[in-house]
Amino acid sequence: MVAIGIIAGCGIVISYLLVRLYRQKKEIYDFTEELQRCLTLMKAGEDIGNEAEFKDSLWDKIYQDLQELMDVWNRKNRQSHKEKEQIKELISDISHQGRTPMANIKIYLEILEEEQEDKVRRQECIGKLIKQTERLDFLMQSLVKLSRLETGIIEICEKDTKIFEVLGLAVAAVVPGAEAKEISVHMDCPETLKLFCDAKWTQEAIFNLLENAVKYTPKGGSIYISVMEQEVFGKISIRDTGRGIPAEHQAQIFQRFYREPEVHDEDGIGIGLYLARKIVTMQDGYMEVHSESGKGAEFCIYLPMK
Repeated sequence: MVAIGIIAGCGIVISYLLVRLYRQKKEIYDFTEELQRCLTLMKAGEDIGNEAEFKDSLWDKIYQDLQELMDVWNRKNRQSHKEKEQIKELISDISHQGRTPMANIKIYLEILEEEQEDKVRRQECIGKLIKQTERLDFLMQSLVKLSRLETGIIEICEKDTKIFEVLGLAVAAVVPGAEAKEISVHMDCPETLKLFCDAKWTQEAIFNLLENAVKYTPKGGSIYISVMEQEVFGKISIRDTGRGIPAEHQAQIFQRFYREPEVHDEDGIGIGLYLARKIVTMQDGYMEVHSESGKGAEFCIYLPMK
């Protein structure tokens, strides 16, 4: 009887071990199959699904790692696609916007070659060549600034900044143009007021608005700059007595390379407002425009106080 009991006990142990071994083999097989399935989906760029049924298991831990890896992979792919699209857009912009000045330069060079004796005509063409070259240079510089901002090559570094000093530098840059048109520039800004912004790039945004104000304000007009402290944001207002912006165009003026039909005769490429708003929004701020045709325009920049 003892022997029979021992044999029976051994049989039970062996059966248990065989069942356990079978389960382990099945778990390893299922694990391998599931891992292969997930890797195949990941290679195809597809979601690996929800593995809630394997919660608190070894596979659950592996699955969480795979999910994190998939998320990183997808972010990298999206970033890569975005950068490729930005490069394509930049190349398209250069091609489209550079076509006109390059064509004009070619025409003026042909005229110079033909007008060997007419010194007045040659001097006129040289002046136009210089102007077109400057326009092309300005276009390239603007596109480089824009592409560096959009791709993150240049980072915005916000810190507490005395906005009075930033405004002073931007105003100084447009004074020669304003004086040439006898435009008076008035500034009302507390000297100690600080905004949380990048001084260099904020100056660039303000300069773009002031340059437009000088450009589209007639001789003898005025430009008013004021800064007001609010609860969350500081408000920088730039108001002119220029031609104004029709209501139907105000939704489009911040688009890249957009220019109103009425101002095509004026110098410019239509990137200043786009760049200004890009700089402001990258600093967690925003911009507004208030204008009526024939009654001037007011552009407002809102930047965080902290």
